[in-house]
Amino acid sequence: MPDAPTTTGSPGSGLADDRIRALDAHWRAANYLAAGQIYLLANPLLTEPLRPDHIKPRLLGHWGTSPGLNLVHTHLGRVIKERDLDAICVWGPGHGGPAVVAGSWLDGSYSEVYPDVSRDAAGMARLFRQFSFPGGVPSHVAPETPGSIHEGGELGYSLAHAYGAALDNPGLLVACVIGDGEAETGPLAGSWHANKFLDPVHDGAVLPILHLNGYKIANPTVLARLPRPELDELLRGYGHEPIHVAGDEPFEVHRAMAHALDQALDRIALLQRTAREEGIAQRPRWPVIVLRTPKGWTGPEEVDGLPVEGTWRAHQVPLPGVRENPEHLRQLERWLRSYRPEELFDGDGRPRPHVLAEVPE
Repeated sequence: MPDAPTTTGSPGSGLADDRIRALDAHWRAANYLAAGQIYLLANPLLTEPLRPDHIKPRLLGHWGTSPGLNLVHTHLGRVIKERDLDAICVWGPGHGGPAVVAGSWLDGSYSEVYPDVSRDAAGMARLFRQFSFPGGVPSHVAPETPGSIHEGGELGYSLAHAYGAALDNPGLLVACVIGDGEAETGPLAGSWHANKFLDPVHDGAVLPILHLNGYKIANPTVLARLPRPELDELLRGYGHEPIHVAGDEPFEVHRAMAHALDQALDRIALLQRTAREEGIAQRPRWPVIVLRTPKGWTGPEEVDGLPVEGTWRAHQVPLPGVRENPEHLRQLERWLRSYRPEELFDGDGRPRPHVLAEVPE
């Protein structure tokens, strides 16, 4: 069997600084769009100071998982484009609907399916207004959401769906993001064994990405609390070789994530090549990426004197009283402007070229 990779995603990815900046711009744009969907009824580009009437009367959605999903979406785009991959992603935390919608809108696929949600200021306004709004789209992804084949309202089935997509599809890569709350469900725990049925000659590949942000809706998560050696032993017992990415400094995480994806995909290509061309019959030890980033990353650090970023309080709507509470409104505006939307979208609301530099056709 080929040598296993090292178990740590090094910050030494070979990407040039301008490519890391482009990835960061795409990620910031996706985070802005995700937060905008939860909160904004109008003023999508913040061309005027935020007022209560710009805010939806009822706030629904899940912010906590969205920055991590956006990070994965951003980096998958880079490797799909660079390696000309046939790939899909199954988003296990399907309640992170704003992230999946944001990525689909940025890459243009959302507007292809729904031309009235155009990739400009008018389309952005419609995108924001329709999210979790009467007559609009739900806060959980579903098959009718571009970019999704997985219904996000019931956790636990993402990995089974990912293996189902890969079986008898030898050219397909299926990335599967698994939330650490979701990982505690029975169906997901059983699905780790599906790799035993994956034939590297006739089937595609599944790349699980275990996202450990530490908390579910109101509690810490089990896998995020395991010491790393114990977690590695568990994942190796399931038949995987873990590659770790961890941090809260964006550029360091971007470099580590780029390196981890390259490492994982090189490993998958080697396993498939040796099985298909050299007839090696051993069951492969497939890679798994363990991604540790804060829950609600880049959102409010503290609200009303209580910690939010990196806690369970970031799970849904971090600032709940924006219409009624002037301080919450000011905090929301600071949060949204922290992504520097004027650098990401032109005056017509279209993503600027550097935001889309790593997005596949």
